[in-house]
Formats: sequence, structure tokens, C-alpha cells
Amino acid sequence: MREGRLSPGELLSPVRDLARRAKVSTGTATSAYRLLKARGITLSDGRRGTRVRDRLVTTGRAADAADVPPGVVDCSTGNPDPDLLPPIGPALERIDTTPVLYGAPPCLPALAAAARARLTGDGVPVEAVTATFGTLDAIGRILAAELRPGDRIAVEDPGWASLLDLVTAGGWVPAPVAVDDEGPTPSALARALTRGTRAFVLTSRGQNPIGASLTGERATELKRVLRAHPDVVVIEDDHGFGIARDALQPLVGTTSRWAFIRSAAKAYGPDLRLAVVAGDEATVRGIEGRLALGAGWPSHLLQRVLLELWSDPTTGAALERAVTTYDARRNALLEALGRRDIHAMGRSGLNCWIPVDDEAATVGALLRSGWLVAPGSRFRLGALPAVRVTTAALPVDRAGELASAIAPLPGTSRTRRLT
Repeated sequence: MREGRLSPGELLSPVRDLARRAKVSTGTATSAYRLLKARGITLSDGRRGTRVRDRLVTTGRAADAADVPPGVVDCSTGNPDPDLLPPIGPALERIDTTPVLYGAPPCLPALAAAARARLTGDGVPVEAVTATFGTLDAIGRILAAELRPGDRIAVEDPGWASLLDLVTAGGWVPAPVAVDDEGPTPSALARALTRGTRAFVLTSRGQNPIGASLTGERATELKRVLRAHPDVVVIEDDHGFGIARDALQPLVGTTSRWAFIRSAAKAYGPDLRLAVVAGDEATVRGIEGRLALGAGWPSHLLQRVLLELWSDPTTGAALERAVTTYDARRNALLEALGRRDIHAMGRSGLNCWIPVDDEAATVGALLRSGWLVAPGSRFRLGALPAVRVTTAALPVDRAGELASAIAPLPGTSRTRRLT
């Protein structure tokens, strides 16, 4: 693989063939494949075998970016529409720029108070609050403080690609939990937890890549499962705040250790590298302890910007326009696909998930038709193949055009299932 003789996406030999060629036992060959997967070098594709990853999990996410040919519409990024992000210039002009010195608290007290009030109003049982450099930073610090390499972590499947990379890079073992429109399925979570899983990471709403949002009924069922495992660390990701209209149905507080993360990235812009984290006292103190070993605290300037945006009524109006537009664009594609008898998912958020038979063939065919979409392999562990289409900046009047490009491709059907 390092020499380039095995290319990204290439299928590896079956374990028995490798063992025979290398003159080792099948157990040794199986262990080798397991180690490659644990180090983020390969992906297991179920009965389809083991493939070389598109990139190593330790490389930057920019390695996924590709030049978009002229005339091609890029629906692959997962980004919000920059034209729908509220302007932060006025907030920058209004914030207090008093210097912050060493020894300051990790979270600006005014931001912690505002976050506590907002989250409590949404039903989150806040005990303590802090700030981190975004959602992934918070999750990584929690897992590093609470778990050991080799521990199992229940993750959504399909799920956030960067989280799957983080789990693998940290030496933990992902335990896939199937997801449908209403969130993780209770039966899949129960199976994962009975196998010694130490943590569970889920998305509240606008799930990436399939757009799932927790319903009240599903949240009740998942809480029932979690009560049987009170020591599991539950980490809830509310990156959909500001881009998904569905009401929050928090699971946190069901177990003794938990964290609820609300990121600023999707609603206010990915460059605002900030998230507020509520949790039980021990978990929040663990995050702050990990921060103290490195950067110390997220910039108070950024925290003041976020606080200013939260209190600005014009920002609230901008977010409402954004949610309305995102819903219209996503629903336009779903409806256009439905008219062509094509099954797709996308209850909320910025993306649609379309099951297909062959991801590479579908991506290639759409690219030739002028559309760039993301292969589903980056987002799934055991789920069936699919492609992710980001609809955040897709004009409503072009949804039918994209659906028409997808319709003749093999393996797309209303009857296909997610897993």
C-alpha cells in the first residue's frame, strides 16, 4: 500500500488466500487484516471483503477534497451554504477585546450562563458547562479521558466519517448501530451495549449523512435501553442546531456519565471553531483537564463572538431563513427522486442519502453528467452501499435535473433498505 501497488479502493485477497501465499495460519492472516483496519489503512466491506481506504485516518481531511471540473455542480462537501451563514462582521465590531491572560477559565462565564439557560430550556439536564474547539475536539477529549485503547464505542452506521476516523485513530473499536429516519434503532443499540461497549456517540438531529432526527418516541425507547447500562458514557452531538427544525429530544442524563455538545460550525460557519459542552461534573472536568494539557482554552474572542451572535435578533432571523431554505432544497430533491421511484433519506439537515448497488460506478456516472457526490463508503461500517448528496446549496429548480441524472443508474429503487 505504501509503495502504491495496492490502490485506494482496491479489494484485498481473501484471508485464506493470503495465509496460503504467506505460508502462515489463517489466524495470523486474520490478525494482520484486523490490525490494518484498526490502524485506519483498510475498510471492511462485509461480505464484499476488505478494501484499501481512500486515505489514512491520520491524514488531513483536506486530502478528501478534489478539484471540481468546470461545469460540474459540487454536491459532495457536507458544507453549509456560505450565502446562508449569518454575517459575523457586526459581532466582531461589538465584542469586548480586553486581553485574556493565563489562568482564565476555559469557558467565558457569560457564555456558560447563556448556554446553561438555552440548553436547560431544550430539556438538557445541565450540571456543568465548558467550551471546546468544536464537536470532534470535545468527543476526542472525552473518549481519551474515559476509555482505553481497545474499548468498544457504539457509533451510528452510517455515521459521521470524521468520527469513525477518530475512533479508529484512537485505537478504539467501533460498534455499529443501525440508523433510520428517527435515529439509532433500539435493537441495534441493545446488541452493541450487551457486547461490552463503553461509550455511545449519537446525533440529535440533521444527522450526517442520512439526515436522521430523534423523535420523542425513539428517544423514549433508547432511554429504556440505556437505563440497563448506567455506566456507558453517552455523547450527544447537536451539530444540527440552527440548521434543523426538528425539536430536540435529548438522551443525555439517562446514564451517570454524559456530554451534550452544541457546535457553532453548521449554523454560523465552520471557521468559528467552537462548541459548548454540557455534562455531568466529572465528564466536564475531564474535558477541561485535557484542555489544560494542551491549548488551555478556546479563544475568548471567539466565545464572545458566539455570545454576541446568540443575543442578536438579526442573527436569529438569518438562521430561520437558512433552515427554511435548507428544508426546501433537500425536500425538492427527495420529491424529485420519489417521482422517479427512487428511495432516498433526508429527514433534516444538509444531506440526502441514496442507496445504490455500486458506489464507484454511481459517482463516476454522475460526474460525467455534471454532478459530484460523495461515495457512501466513507460513512458506513456495515450498512449497504449508498451515495451522499449535499443539498445545502442545490437550487430548488435544479433538483429535477439531478434526479433525472440519478434515475437511469442501476441499483436505485424505492424498495431498497438502508441496512
